[in-house]
Amino acid sequence: MSEPEVLVERRDGVGLITLNRPKAINALNHPMALTITEALREWAVDDGVRTVAVTGAGERGLCAGGDIVAIHSDASASVASAGGAAAEADSATGRFWRDEYILNALIGEYPKPYVVVMDGIVMGGGVGLSGHGSHRIVTERSKIGMPEVGIGFIPDVGGTYLLSRTPGEIGTHVALTTARMSAGDAIAAGFADYFVPSEQIPALLETLRTESADVAIAKFATAAPESGLVAARSWIDSCYSADTVEEIVDRLRAHDAQEANEAAEAILGKSPVALKVTLRSLRAARALSSLEAVLNEEYRVSIASLSSHDLVEGIRAQVIDKDRAPKWVPPTLPEATDDLVEAYFAELGDRELGLTTPEDKK
Repeated sequence: MSEPEVLVERRDGVGLITLNRPKAINALNHPMALTITEALREWAVDDGVRTVAVTGAGERGLCAGGDIVAIHSDASASVASAGGAAAEADSATGRFWRDEYILNALIGEYPKPYVVVMDGIVMGGGVGLSGHGSHRIVTERSKIGMPEVGIGFIPDVGGTYLLSRTPGEIGTHVALTTARMSAGDAIAAGFADYFVPSEQIPALLETLRTESADVAIAKFATAAPESGLVAARSWIDSCYSADTVEEIVDRLRAHDAQEANEAAEAILGKSPVALKVTLRSLRAARALSSLEAVLNEEYRVSIASLSSHDLVEGIRAQVIDKDRAPKWVPPTLPEATDDLVEAYFAELGDRELGLTTPEDKK
């Protein structure tokens, strides 16, 4: 009998959640999201649980993101059937995303310390499990990012909430280039809080059994490494503050910094529609006041993406066939018109995610 994909344990007042798909870098699927949600809801009202800790099995990472092979299957069927938003929201992937975003919101408002170890690779859905927690730990092995535009998708799981709130335009750079953040970058960008050497993680988890989260972390946390992204803010902020992706690329190409020129080329390899939808999503998220409001918007965009050519093609090129040569439609930024972008933000009627925002509670 195979092991559970999520290990749920209680240890002396600590609720420990371990993502347990190490061969898949603990990629998140629907049953895993439901298991985590159930445990968190139970522990939220359990006086016997003081602290929640989340980690990933194996040494490769906390979570590489969602199970995109399954998403590719649903997206291919959506493109073929053209069933509309209702069919996409009711698909297996649409239902998964709904429950995943509900989990992300639960983490964001969790009433107890939520200690998450962001060791190794943390991408996409892994950011949703970690980035909204109260005590976010990175190590020297951490590689954190939102790589969605590289597969014709748009940052989700509350990613646009986090990306839009980074210092200056760091989040825009990370989103449009799919750049990986180091531990120092992640702390500087607001994706993480503490740096703990990976060799100290087992001792930290053990200490949580006898100490509060703040005290336990203080015993092992050290100064964070410097952030390369912060060091590059002069060109990042000046280039990415533009209103359009085309202007961002032009500024990057014209800049004296070689890193800026390389960023321009990285952007031009991504889905033009996904790039433009992502930039609009980031600017909109910056103006929204809560994680729940951003997740509601992200769900609309995600459902629209499920019937897009570029999501199917992007996953094919990067994961299925691995030829790394996606053929985007449309192929260029000027051809990704405002009408194409606007369609991603259409309301879903009775299929809206409908998370209650703090404003709704007043």
